[in-house]
Amino acid sequence: MVSRGNWGGRLGFILAAAGSAIGLGNIWKFPYITGIHGGGAFVLVYLVCILIVGLPIMMAEIYFGKMTQKSPVGAFEHFETESKGFFHYHRAGKAMKPFYLVGWLGVISAILVLSFYSVVAGWAWHYLYLSFSGFSGTDAEVTSLFGKLYVNPYLQLGWHTLMMGITVWIISKGVSKGIEKASKILMPILFIILLGLMFYALTLSGGMKAVKFMFYPDFSKIDAEGIIQALGHSFFTLSLGMGAMITYGSYLKEDVNIVKSSIIISILDTIIALVAGVMIFSIVFSYGLKAASGPSLIFKTLPVIFAKMPGGQIVAILFFILLIFAALTSAISLLEVAVSYFVDEKNWTRKKATIILGFFIYLLGILSAVSSLKIMNESYLDFFDNITTKYFLPVGGLLTILVFAYGIDHKSKMEELGFKSWVYFLFNWTIRIITPALLIFIILNKMGLFKI
Repeated sequence: MVSRGNWGGRLGFILAAAGSAIGLGNIWKFPYITGIHGGGAFVLVYLVCILIVGLPIMMAEIYFGKMTQKSPVGAFEHFETESKGFFHYHRAGKAMKPFYLVGWLGVISAILVLSFYSVVAGWAWHYLYLSFSGFSGTDAEVTSLFGKLYVNPYLQLGWHTLMMGITVWIISKGVSKGIEKASKILMPILFIILLGLMFYALTLSGGMKAVKFMFYPDFSKIDAEGIIQALGHSFFTLSLGMGAMITYGSYLKEDVNIVKSSIIISILDTIIALVAGVMIFSIVFSYGLKAASGPSLIFKTLPVIFAKMPGGQIVAILFFILLIFAALTSAISLLEVAVSYFVDEKNWTRKKATIILGFFIYLLGILSAVSSLKIMNESYLDFFDNITTKYFLPVGGLLTILVFAYGIDHKSKMEELGFKSWVYFLFNWTIRIITPALLIFIILNKMGLFKI
């Protein structure tokens, strides 16, 4: 049996798990969807959604990993056996175990997500390279830089190669010497850079306006679409539904508290998103631009501002280093999900699993890097993004919480989570009814079957 490895300590696990959660979604997506949906009211709804959707699923995933010490596929297979037939059905007289497929859904999702995530992270690498020479020219010329990158397959493939190469190298080093060591280096630097940029941004003329925009809830600006976005992002921002937290939880030692760790990870993830929002909107408002710049905020709007602001070159360099670090910590967890399956279930060595899977994901990512390649009238990047975020991840999250809520006995959950009886009553009611209902709503809405 190949040794799986363990975290060296609780801090290493928390930093690695927080790194998995903290990615492009915090520094890119959260600010722009907050801008589109009016600021403070959206933030408040988002925080409530983290509490009733994101946090319970995170606890469930870490529970599965810690209790089984297995990858997502093995974890679900284990609990399906322990459930004494609760999830089994019979076909032609043979007992079938369908719920191990939930684990496979996580593995497949992680592979697909990493294939295009590496390409998007490559954009940050390219903009870091551009930052060293400084953004110059007219607004239109600076804005056009992204379009030139997007249609250049050689540039995209080059940065994709770099991103996947670094990710593979870190994973090949193992849990403690690779993932944990990298997280202990990357995460503190990420926090320092982000806090430094925020404090600098707050000294600009738009600083206080950004704080008010982010934290003063004007409910006249929030609509049904904003609530849906907050609900969906509260789930996706924590790297849920793709087996990452199950995998990281499987390397935990017995003395680590699931509830406390989940809360700390969720708080760190949320703080990073809020700080990034304050920083970005302080810069945007200081230069008279609109908060609702949409997805182009990072790669089109901000470079225009960096070209104009005093010390903009240094700010740009630090910002894109921040973006790369955030992307890298998430990419590490995505590759680890796939690697852990082949180490656990197929008894591959870590190095063999990392190289083979890393190369396969790299090849798959070429489809997203070459923007001219299409499938069903959209780019492969958009196609992979849509099928994972709209279907695979929310379905995986829904099935995970259902197994946790209905398939695991109450005594086991109460003992491991350490809840008092009245707290467990509220928690159990939430995971059995509220969280699944909201996830079903997300899925139906993404499919266009239910609109409000």
